[in-house]
Amino acid sequence: MADARLRRQLESGGFEPRAYVQRLSQQSDGDRDLQEHRQRVQTLADETAQSLKRNVYQNYRQFIRTAREISYLESEMYQLSHILTEQKGILEALPAALRPDREDLLPGGAAAFPLREAEDAAGTQPQRSLTTLLEKVEGAEHLLRDSPSRQLLYNGDLQEYDTDQTAHLQKVHVFLLSDCLLVAVPGKRGGYRLDARYCLDDLAVVNVKDHPPAKDMFKILTRPESRIFQAENAKVKKEWLEMLDEAKKSRARSEKRRKEEEMAAMAPPAPRSPEASGKQVSGNPFEEGDDENEEERVDLDLDWILELPEDLDVCIAQRDFEGAVDLLDKLNSYLAGAPLTQPVKELKAKVEERVRQLTEVLVFELSPDRSLRGGPKATRRAVSQLIRLGQSTKACELFLKNRATAVHTAIRQLRIEGATLLYIHKLCNVFFTGLLETAKEFEMDFAGNSGCYSAFIVWSRSAMKMFVDAFSKQVFDSKESLSTAAECVKVAKEHCKQLSEIGLDLTFILHVLLVKDIKAALHSYKDIIIEATKHRNSEEMWRRMNLMTPEALGKLREELRSCGITNFEQYIAEDCWVNLSYTVVAFTKQTMAFLEEALKLYFPELHMVLLDSLVEIILVAVQHVDYSLRCEQESEKKNFIRQNALFLYETVLVVVEKRFEEGVGKPAKQLHELRNASRLIRVNPESTMSVV
Repeated sequence: MADARLRRQLESGGFEPRAYVQRLSQQSDGDRDLQEHRQRVQTLADETAQSLKRNVYQNYRQFIRTAREISYLESEMYQLSHILTEQKGILEALPAALRPDREDLLPGGAAAFPLREAEDAAGTQPQRSLTTLLEKVEGAEHLLRDSPSRQLLYNGDLQEYDTDQTAHLQKVHVFLLSDCLLVAVPGKRGGYRLDARYCLDDLAVVNVKDHPPAKDMFKILTRPESRIFQAENAKVKKEWLEMLDEAKKSRARSEKRRKEEEMAAMAPPAPRSPEASGKQVSGNPFEEGDDENEEERVDLDLDWILELPEDLDVCIAQRDFEGAVDLLDKLNSYLAGAPLTQPVKELKAKVEERVRQLTEVLVFELSPDRSLRGGPKATRRAVSQLIRLGQSTKACELFLKNRATAVHTAIRQLRIEGATLLYIHKLCNVFFTGLLETAKEFEMDFAGNSGCYSAFIVWSRSAMKMFVDAFSKQVFDSKESLSTAAECVKVAKEHCKQLSEIGLDLTFILHVLLVKDIKAALHSYKDIIIEATKHRNSEEMWRRMNLMTPEALGKLREELRSCGITNFEQYIAEDCWVNLSYTVVAFTKQTMAFLEEALKLYFPELHMVLLDSLVEIILVAVQHVDYSLRCEQESEKKNFIRQNALFLYETVLVVVEKRFEEGVGKPAKQLHELRNASRLIRVNPESTMSVV
């Protein structure tokens, strides 16, 4: 009851919100009453909103229903107007239809007239029907003035859809004339308005397969657009396709006949001998040659030749590239050796235009803008047809450009995460797998075009350059350790060897592209070792190593054994002491580790770089020992230095030289000379001088 009174109060015409709130505040006992009143007002607001939504929805449904009824009424009025127009045309044509020399009207109310030109009295009836219909089409009055012999062949209502066959665009009325196709849209006062005019020579008709709910459709192809129409049923669609096909054939025959008449009128009359009276026989050998040329003239009146330009348009529109090229091959075989007459030139001009269009479509299929999914096999169809068209060079160029984009995209999509070696494994797998697939597909597609293989080698080098850029950026630019770089290069070399299965060896190209970065890495690591050795030399006290525990001693023994030092046992003393200095042992381990990692990176172009780096590193240690031996005055410490020098010259340098020769495969003359020149020679046992 209170809610109803509140609703009436809020709905009253003289309601003042400010006065109402002020009065309510004065009458309430506290905050609780105001909250309860606010809740009641909110409930009324929600109920009012729901009621308003229901009313709007109900009114909207009624509006839709009314609009639909209006649309139905408009359609019925339009159909009624069209029926009346057709009945008028039939009544006007009825006297002529009763004559024995006239054909009947086609079923369905569509007027049909013979395709041949009529010059008798009965031939005026198509003109009357055409005049009657075109009077209803706004903008089509000039058609009869332009060509008085133009005839109406067929007409009827069609539904137009967009090119995707999904959205209905409009209802149209289409007129098929003897030389063109008119498309009209509903105009004012039940008539039509001319929307488009297409010449029969410039259009192609495509039968669109039924894909429910889209059915009974056909497509009109023109340059540069296409339109899709839907017939009332399958019977009407069939009639449209048949009439369009017959009209195009008739148009082609009449045009050919007209050109032949023009050529005959322009040609000079054949010479006749005075003795010939009515006979064309002559002893002139040139006239015999003319007869032979007449016999050699190729027949272009065949149905498949007349329909060839249209069939090519259909094949291109339906992406039947193989069918289009088959038609071109058939034509080329038929015209092989034929004289180049004017009709042949005109036919070739029409066909060349279609070949250009087909080539453009195939080029677009291979463009990098298209989807790159499917790998190299996805390009096989377009490549094979371009080769059949005699475009091998262009097909090769586009195929390689497409694959270059695919490789670049695959490399760019790799996520740089985790360890560097893991990323390099992924990078090599993606790149070399794609390169192998591309090589196999190239060999299959261009098997008969040996001239294209040089282009593939050039492309392989550019692709390898792309790979090395990504490889070096991750391995060398990020300042990874030499051991990590060596493992990464080893992985790349192993993948390169897989390409040798198909006769493609890119190892040399990989070496050439990596040599600069590897040289820089070797020089950088060499400088690190030299700086570390110099730092240890500056703090050298020439004291024996005390490893404290047997475990530490055993670990050092294993490390040196893995480096190739087999006589370490003779330098071990009692209680975990070693008769070598920390500096010499550290230098030995660091130098041997550098040599092992460098040998993993080795290829002939790096021979002198590695050799010079080893000589520089060894000279730092040799010079330090020589200097310490000459400057030390204490006899016991001097003997200890001499013992370290013997270990360095007769053990470490021998192992370095031997390991280098094993890894490289040829002797290292510089290392051998360095070891011989640096051998310790005692000039005088009592002297403090030594020669190194």
